[in-house]
Amino acid sequence: MAKEEVRIDKWMWATRIFKTRTIATEACKKGRISIDNVTVKPSRTVKVGDIIQVRKPPVTYSFRVIALAENRMGAKLVPGYLENVTTPDQYELLELTKIGGFVKRQKGLGRPTKRDAREMKRFTEEEFYDDGFDFDFDFEESDE
Repeated sequence: MAKEEVRIDKWMWATRIFKTRTIATEACKKGRISIDNVTVKPSRTVKVGDIIQVRKPPVTYSFRVIALAENRMGAKLVPGYLENVTTPDQYELLELTKIGGFVKRQKGLGRPTKRDAREMKRFTEEEFYDDGFDFDFDFEESDE
């Protein structure tokens, strides 16, 4: 007997959108999950044909429910349960943030990577401060 409805947090965990059901539940509670542009609670049920929007800043992913599942599945089975209908402009936004690097780092994204640290160090080295002036006088010798 096939189910007609499944809790949204359970379905997102089963289709591997989130690693754990707890994370899926928290995303719902924080207002990051919506169906038809209406934020939903973790207990909201999904039906075949629903389009679910998942906000993982800076991108909003969209998925169409093809089939229902309550149990976690292997990654190869996921395409039979959901269809990714995310618009191309969302992926462009993701690329722009990747290109932006550490200069556009948002608060809360954690520590800079080793690459970011090297770039910052290179930027603060003396060669960048050399603006062509040669100061040969001593500032402390002003007793006159």
